[in-house]
Amino acid sequence: MDAVAVVCYEGFDELDAVGPYEVFENAARAGAGWDVTLRSVRETERVTASHGLRVEPDGPLAAADADLLVVAGGEWNTRGDKGAWAEAERGELPEALAAAHDRGATVAGVCTGGMLLARAGLLDGRPAVTHRGAIDDLRATGAEVIDARVVDDGDVLTAGGVTSGLDLAVHLVAREWGEDVAERVAREMEYERRGSVYRESGSGQR
Repeated sequence: MDAVAVVCYEGFDELDAVGPYEVFENAARAGAGWDVTLRSVRETERVTASHGLRVEPDGPLAAADADLLVVAGGEWNTRGDKGAWAEAERGELPEALAAAHDRGATVAGVCTGGMLLARAGLLDGRPAVTHRGAIDDLRATGAEVIDARVVDDGDVLTAGGVTSGLDLAVHLVAREWGEDVAERVAREMEYERRGSVYRESGSGQR
């Protein structure tokens, strides 16, 4: 797993994307062989997040050919023309996620980014979690809703609301590169991992 793409779009939640991005970049500096990029759904010079932060993506998702995709959430419950709900309705991003998973990529959703995984059909019959405000929507998709901060189902992962993206990212660092690298990242960021990580083989407290 070498190429990591953090996926953003108009109306994404800033911390959903920037938190994992910083974790992964720090992991790369600590020895993880990751090439981390920020990818937009479509070709664009700038994407504006839900709180007004403007970012310049490294390019469109279609050009990333990433081994790991981390999808931000944001603005799901507003049902507006920007955010996760709007991207789910457009369908382009869910289709891209399904295609990436089909070719062997691991796909992870932060907060209501998990609902985009659900729309892509990646959570059907699988354990998952999302922001508490969208739990009923997740349950209606046929996913098995789990009470955990991070749910690791191998090639598909989900995390709860907003700050849980940090725990998801640190968990992925530990899973792929070992606890020593994960601990170095957590110390560098002065971050204390929270909550439980659910896996099919059992859950663990971190």
